[in-house]
Amino acid sequence: MDKQSLIGLGLIAAILGVWLYLSGPSKEQIAKNKHIRDSVELAQKAMEVEEAHKIANVQQIQEAVVQVKAPVPDSVNSAERNDKYKDFAASANGKPETFVIENELIKATISNKGGMIEQVELKKYNRPGQTQALILFQKDSTNFSLKLNTYDRSRILSTDSFYFKPVVKTATQLVMRLETALPGSYIEFSYSLKPNEYLVESHIRFVGMQSIISQTEDQLQLSWKMLYPSQEQHVELEKKAATIYFKHATSDPDYINPIKDEEKELSDADIKWVSFKQQFFNSSIIAKDVFSKAGSFIKLSQRPNSKEFVSGVGSELGIPYAHKPDETFSYNFYFGPNHYYTLKKYDADLEKIIPMGWSVFSYINKWLVIPLFNWLSFLNMGIVILILTVIVKIVLLPIAYKTYMSGAKMRVLKPETDALNAKFEKNADPMKKQQEQMALYRKAGVNPLSGCVPLLLQFPVLIALFSFVPAAIELRQQGFLWASDLSTFDSIWNFGYVPFVNWAYGDHVSLFAMLMFVSTLAYTYMNSSMMPQQGSTQMPGMKFMMYFMPVIFLAVMNSYAAGLSWYYFLANMFTFTQNWIIKKIVSDEKIRAKLEANMKKPVKVSNFQKRLQDMAKQNQQPARKK
Repeated sequence: MDKQSLIGLGLIAAILGVWLYLSGPSKEQIAKNKHIRDSVELAQKAMEVEEAHKIANVQQIQEAVVQVKAPVPDSVNSAERNDKYKDFAASANGKPETFVIENELIKATISNKGGMIEQVELKKYNRPGQTQALILFQKDSTNFSLKLNTYDRSRILSTDSFYFKPVVKTATQLVMRLETALPGSYIEFSYSLKPNEYLVESHIRFVGMQSIISQTEDQLQLSWKMLYPSQEQHVELEKKAATIYFKHATSDPDYINPIKDEEKELSDADIKWVSFKQQFFNSSIIAKDVFSKAGSFIKLSQRPNSKEFVSGVGSELGIPYAHKPDETFSYNFYFGPNHYYTLKKYDADLEKIIPMGWSVFSYINKWLVIPLFNWLSFLNMGIVILILTVIVKIVLLPIAYKTYMSGAKMRVLKPETDALNAKFEKNADPMKKQQEQMALYRKAGVNPLSGCVPLLLQFPVLIALFSFVPAAIELRQQGFLWASDLSTFDSIWNFGYVPFVNWAYGDHVSLFAMLMFVSTLAYTYMNSSMMPQQGSTQMPGMKFMMYFMPVIFLAVMNSYAAGLSWYYFLANMFTFTQNWIIKKIVSDEKIRAKLEANMKKPVKVSNFQKRLQDMAKQNQQPARKK
């Protein structure tokens, strides 16, 4: 920096200093401002002290009021109860108490508050990693009550507000009574268990209630609500299966989509039963006759962020009431597993809550899979699935033989098909090429569809098992090899959250699914190597789909039941073995010799084939004229 620049900067600094000095406040102004600030601070402190005194005084007054406040006399409380509950007022007060009925299978705990079953234990089952009996639901997650429209609709009362008194109490039976102020007038809830049954026989009895229940009412509403507690290893899989089933008296059971929040009116017809269905268990209420359709509904709500509860469900069902001096409504509870034969014996279509697959495919599960699972229940279920695979493969062996022979015939005709491809490579005439190819197949006695149709016949078994295996109570907590539970996925590596990978594949590696994937790729490669090439233009797309489908299947099966992946893997391995044995028995040379003998014979054309040929010639003539 030069000398002139330094002089300039110095002058600028001097001017700024003089300006700040002249424009600043005087000593008197500074003293005045200090006095104002001190006054404001003193005033603020005074206000804070005054506010603190006010708060202290209010607290003292409140404490004094609490000290001098007299307790409400019992007569006042009694008057309020009498006004609110009228004839039920005497039952509004009580001491909570529980009672137990049980048999070899279940233990039901019943509360005197509301007279409801507040907890059920299933003695033959437990949660993963636990030894104590499985609790199907407990008092904090359920409510059961009867709504009473009373005194000519002046008020609606609910039985869960009152205390019942036990009048009959044994190890397997409990009768509880909600008494009123009128002599001989009461509502009675009764529950009883038979030996080795999951069914709780139940009754609601109305005695002398004509003057209390509104004369304009011909039905009462029975309300039942529940939060499904998580019972399995993976709550996300439970949420996909948890729903509500219901059955009208004159139709098949129906259900709410498990992945939706929905409230559904049941007004089409009277209702036979409603079932709160979880993945492997259900809690159902079944009318001896029917529940009334009027005012009845069911409701399903999701709990997406909860690890403790799966879903919330509720129902409200109509109970007919005829205003008789003594009348009873009978119904049953079912608390137990989704076991096909157990549910079927009650002859109420309750077994239809178990997913069996589409109507045609369901018979494979009903007539083969379920009987086999039950007959061989003393064996490890992994071995049972192996036996099932052997049975299915033996039954389908003729189909497998035809499938192999069709592929082998197409393969040994490869020289002829290659010649056709070369012949029409330059002169592209697809119709002509197809005609000559079909003529070749007829001459050799080959049906190209005979390899496809038998293969399609195996799909019903796969689809039936795809529906049933994840819901099979027989596989629940059944370990095999490295899998601790064949009803859910096995995991040899939990790698955690990875963007997109978790969405498409999951956060773990299932070894059974991986074995199924590798064997499917090997099976696909073996099939493609056995079949002749049908043209270079189609093969790249076909090959991509052939090898891409096992990848999609892996993504699905990685979080599916390990028992199903085990079956698919075994099915592939048995197919390899079958084809190897057939290839040893029937060589390509023998097949070629037979086809050459067929080609030397005169071709017999059926009337149908002749009509097809005539139609093809007629279609070609206009094209040639053009």
